[in-house]
Formats: sequence, structure tokens, C-alpha cells
Amino acid sequence: MKRAFVTGWPVRHSRSPMIHGHWLKAYGINGSYEHAEVAPEDLEAFLRGCGADGFVGGNVTIPHKEAAFSLVEAADGEAAALGAVNTVWLDGGRLHGANTDGLGFLANLDDGAPGWDERKSVSVILGAGGAARAVARSLGRRGFGAVVVANRTAARAAAVAALAGEAGRAVGYDELWRWLPSADLVVNATSLGMTGKDRLDVHLGELPGHAVVNDLVYVPLETELLAQARANGNRAVDGLGMLLHQAVPGFERWFGVRPKVTPELRALVEADIAGQR
Repeated sequence: MKRAFVTGWPVRHSRSPMIHGHWLKAYGINGSYEHAEVAPEDLEAFLRGCGADGFVGGNVTIPHKEAAFSLVEAADGEAAALGAVNTVWLDGGRLHGANTDGLGFLANLDDGAPGWDERKSVSVILGAGGAARAVARSLGRRGFGAVVVANRTAARAAAVAALAGEAGRAVGYDELWRWLPSADLVVNATSLGMTGKDRLDVHLGELPGHAVVNDLVYVPLETELLAQARANGNRAVDGLGMLLHQAVPGFERWFGVRPKVTPELRALVEADIAGQR
């Protein structure tokens, strides 16, 4: 039986075991996917010894993504560009790492708002954390003319904007009014608006009607930002699809089958989110 894991600190809240467990059952695979709560000081020993413990690989989440990147023996291009991994696997005894956050982000928009990138003049990213890094790189590679990163800390905004190449722009939140009227896409890459966090104080009244709004938060599924977008006539995409789609490559690596993100899987996770209210 092949075993995979998700490691973080803490990690018991992760819904990844539910996602991968659904796929294991759906495809009739004799395997397991488990929580592995590992303190930061124990991460190196855990990853170095995961093969001996019977694991073929796993997912890495907060706060271990950057540390895991420094521990893998080979990393894909996305992980190298972002300095973080969220997926690891063993190949020939060597620990490999990848970052699938950008893939999950784009697949979620492709699925939730088909044609969202037909207009690619301006995209606006709120926040400059780890998720924003993957989003900025993805939008730059998708061909947006301007990838505007808004953050309170100018240096962090500039570092994230640089991942979009020449399209990157770093601004403070007080400059959003200059960019929202021409934005084709707005992405909330902060935790603001999440259950238990402060609200996100952004007003979309000047946003063009064709613009798409994506909130990477998925608890709750309908955030205040998404409700505001729908009221404004904009297409709105929640963050759950990103979680589901970013999981696909890892499952394929560990278990040899490329799984599909189906309505049944989404409904399963949605029901769990609703039950946590």
C-alpha cells in the first residue's frame, strides 16, 4: 500500500486527506493519505526519513513550504522561482519538490470563469504573501500587460511584483483607485475575509462589468468580497477550486493516476466547510 501525507504545523485542519481519500476510493487504489503534524525543528528529520517510514511523498503546507524547498534534492521550475514547495516525492531515493499553487490558481479560474483571460490588460493582486507570489508569477506567464500587487509594505509588494517580470507593478492600497477602473481581474491573496480574520476593506464600485473577481479564501465560500462582486455584476470565483486543482499533480505522482476534479468532490468538501460553521 502506497502512503502519502500532508505536513504542516498545525495541520489537523487540512482537508487534503478528504480530497485524496475521495480519489483513492473513486479509482480503487490501495493507498492512504494521512495528516503528519511536524514541528518546524523536526521537519528535516521527517522529510529525510519519510521513505523509511513507508511514504512515497506528500504535500507541504504552512509554515514549512520554504524550509522544504531548502531540503529537497531537486526542484521544478515553479518551486525554484518561488523558493517554496508544496509537493514532494521520492524518485530513485532522492527527494524531489514541486510547487503546484500557480497551476491550481489558473485551473480554478479556467474552470470557474471560462474565458476570464480573454482580456489581459490589467490584473490586481491584493496582498504579498506566499499565495500572492504564485499568483503574480502565473499571471505574468499568462501574458497580462500589468500585474499590480497592492500591499501595505512596499518592499514586499515589489518582491512579489518582480515575479511577474516586466508586467509587475507594486503599489500601496491607497493607490488601488488608479487601477480598479481598468482591471480585468482582481485576486484577493490575503487571509482577510476568512472566518476568524478581519474583514477585507476593498470597494469594487469602479470595477468594469467584464472583470472577474477571485478570492483565494474558501472559508467561507461566499466572502464579502465575492458577494460585493456579484452585486456589482462581476463574475466571482471562490478559492476552493484552487485547493482541489493544486492537489491533482501530487496524486498522480504518488499513485500513478491523474484524478479529475468533479462536482462530487467539490460537493463533499463544500459540505465539510458548511459543517464547520
